[in-house]
Amino acid sequence: MAVQQTQALPPQYVEDLQKDLGQQLTALTAAPLATDKFAPKVAGQDQAQLDAYKMATTQGQGIGAFQPYITQAGAYSGPQGYSSFMSPYQQDVIKATLDEYDSQAAAGLTGIGQQAAMSGNLGGGREGVMRAQYQNKSDMNRALLQSGLLQQGFTQANQLANQAFGQQQSLAAQVPGLYGQDIGTLGSAGAIQQAQEQAQLDATREQNRLRAYEPYERLGFQQTGIASIASGAPGQYQSMVTPNPTPLQNALGIAGVGAGLMTGYGDYLRGANA
Repeated sequence: MAVQQTQALPPQYVEDLQKDLGQQLTALTAAPLATDKFAPKVAGQDQAQLDAYKMATTQGQGIGAFQPYITQAGAYSGPQGYSSFMSPYQQDVIKATLDEYDSQAAAGLTGIGQQAAMSGNLGGGREGVMRAQYQNKSDMNRALLQSGLLQQGFTQANQLANQAFGQQQSLAAQVPGLYGQDIGTLGSAGAIQQAQEQAQLDATREQNRLRAYEPYERLGFQQTGIASIASGAPGQYQSMVTPNPTPLQNALGIAGVGAGLMTGYGDYLRGANA
């Protein structure tokens, strides 16, 4: 006795949809997915970061960073350290002062002559003694005046040299910190620019990824719709593309879409061969 087998076939339009899905799937998967278009990329260092690195590894370290200040400080020390701060007008001031002193001293000698004349000793020994005493005292006072003026100029110049020496030492001590601030500022500014460039690379990668996965998304949605029509039960499509996916999520998404499409295509082939 022959056994009769009854098979409930889906409507013709469902079979047509399944056949079209299989053809699209075959064409879509015939060529490998160009993943290089949405492979992760790392933004390079900004020029400010490179400058900060160069400064940190060359100018900002070692004695070379503050050597100029130490050298300059050395020029303000030692026996001749004061010479750079001597006033160029000091000799003029000393000369003018001594000329005035000499004028006053000459007037004093004239006064001695007048006194000698009034006392009847003009040209006598007493006048000579008075003139000699006056001249000796005047010469000593003149020498003391000149020495005082020179000492005053030296003292002032030496104080200025010591002040400059301290300033150079202070600058030398501040140099590492100043370089550190510059390095930090350059590094921060460069990091902001690098982050902006990285965001642009990520946005471009995401755009390329969405474009590459669009055909898979379309076929996945189509498969869900066909399955829903064939079974009579409402289907719900879940997209495999999520914002900012990780490489692992990408891999799982490809596997999920491929598995779902292959399952639907397998069901279609089994129904066609039954």
